[in-house]
Amino acid sequence: MYNEHMSKRSIMGKALLHALGGSVYVALVALLMSHGDEIFGKADNALSAVAFLLLFVVSAAVMGIIVFGKPLMWYLDGEKKNAVTLALSTVGWLFVITILTLVSLISL
Repeated sequence: MYNEHMSKRSIMGKALLHALGGSVYVALVALLMSHGDEIFGKADNALSAVAFLLLFVVSAAVMGIIVFGKPLMWYLDGEKKNAVTLALSTVGWLFVITILTLVSLISL
């Protein structure tokens, strides 16, 4: 069970791991999408649109679990302050990773 006196540093580390996990997931989905024509052929029918929308919904659910799953469990266990800290820290790390990705794209 969660330790009530978990340090802010420990929470930030957990948030970084969640953000990195989410970033890896996003990168894998982006890789799949960027090579979709090679893998699945030309997307020119309704089934392709259905597959894309299903992938979008599943991705939203997966990222929701990655970002908010543990904070929700902590919140329901009464660790409200730490739960909010973890959720906001995870979003913050995702923002930092996004900025680093954009800077990398600009520098290429």
